[in-house]
Amino acid sequence: MTDTIAAIATAVSNAGISIIRVSGSDAVQIVDEIFVTKGGKHILNHVASHTIHYGFIQEQDEMIDEVMVSVMKAPKSYTAEDVVEINCHGGVLVTNKILKTVLAHGARIAEPGEFTKRAFLNGRIDLTKAEAIMDLIEAKSDYALKASENQLQGKIYDEVVKLRKKVIYEIAFIESAIDDPEHISLDGYTERLMQVVDAVLLEIEELIKNAENGKLIKEGIDTVIVGKPNAGKSSLLNRMLGEEKAIVTDIAGTTRDIIQESMKLGGISLNLIDTAGIHETDDVVEKIGVGKAKECIEKADLVVYVVDASVPLDESDQSIIEMLSGKKVIVLLNKSDMETVVYEQLMRDRIAECIGSDMDQCRIVSTSTKEKTGLKEFEEQIRDMFFTGEISFNDEVLITNARQERALVDAKEALCLVKQSLEDEMPEDFYSIDLMNAYASLGSIIGEEVEDDLVQEIFSKFCMGK
Repeated sequence: MTDTIAAIATAVSNAGISIIRVSGSDAVQIVDEIFVTKGGKHILNHVASHTIHYGFIQEQDEMIDEVMVSVMKAPKSYTAEDVVEINCHGGVLVTNKILKTVLAHGARIAEPGEFTKRAFLNGRIDLTKAEAIMDLIEAKSDYALKASENQLQGKIYDEVVKLRKKVIYEIAFIESAIDDPEHISLDGYTERLMQVVDAVLLEIEELIKNAENGKLIKEGIDTVIVGKPNAGKSSLLNRMLGEEKAIVTDIAGTTRDIIQESMKLGGISLNLIDTAGIHETDDVVEKIGVGKAKECIEKADLVVYVVDASVPLDESDQSIIEMLSGKKVIVLLNKSDMETVVYEQLMRDRIAECIGSDMDQCRIVSTSTKEKTGLKEFEEQIRDMFFTGEISFNDEVLITNARQERALVDAKEALCLVKQSLEDEMPEDFYSIDLMNAYASLGSIIGEEVEDDLVQEIFSKFCMGK
């Protein structure tokens, strides 16, 4: 934290502009040594904060590049330290040469995420906002971007602080009553504490429930496309991607290995996997492909079962349906442009016959990948299945990472222990212990109760220069 650090803050590629970011107590002095104005003066040590200056980066009278330099002095900067940003031309060679010059004058290369880590350690941002910055950079969809923006605006922080205030008040009350029983009475307190604990638990459970939506928004819906050979799986993949990614022929078994692609669907990210046709085969390569398809079904958030509606269902369909037990499934009755023999009711009857009601959710849509019909309804069914229609971000707080969700679960478990102690009429100090554990678990979400090694692990996942 005492070093002055530097790194390239933009992508290292040929572009219009690159930015070298420098942060630390010596940031202004270091850049001042290598920056001169058009008149040849070193001025940065004397300029006001939040100003930008035109000039040149030079080393030993050799001009390296024409630049604009921004100066932001502590504490009103991203890291809450003195920060200088050198805006230079975007060539890889010139950018690296300026960075090496900065390092030669006393800065050290920043570790991944070290600028944001310093912002957190200096109290500039809390841990949820730090993680939101990383999510914002890595956002794969409009919804993921919006969720990150909400987190960056402090919605999770505000919610957690509100819950912690309720918990710490009860801890303080219990401790005060134990220390000063003559003036603070605990008569009737257990009933009031039970109401508070129930209210806090309700809010925590709502956050945990929304965590699944948050995960899907951030990481995308893992979607596997299955079906018999030549049912139209690869055609569906190509239609969804808008390009000929998978080979399509009239020959059954063309797809022998899984094909993975990502796409945006109405603001939602789908991680698509097209699999080999599932059927009995003696072909060694096809058998491996069928085995991989079965593994993908196990791990998927959503299974898209493509059925050739122009031919009767057979034993291969029976085998596929049995694999769908407990999964979210959309059945596409494909080739609806041809004379069909498999209708929606027949499909529902067959599913009921094979696995009964042991299926989370199942939607059936008639499609024709050839005529591009039914695909809009298919998109709507995915959105409705996972997000109950349109996703609203007006007041909703979405938990988008596993660390935050785990902390909420720990807090919930601690509060459940408080409830158990209340029901068992245990002494008041038992309540205080578990309430404090809940308070600490909630604090770990925003970084107020977090160990150094976890901080290091979180920020090591960031990109260089951020």
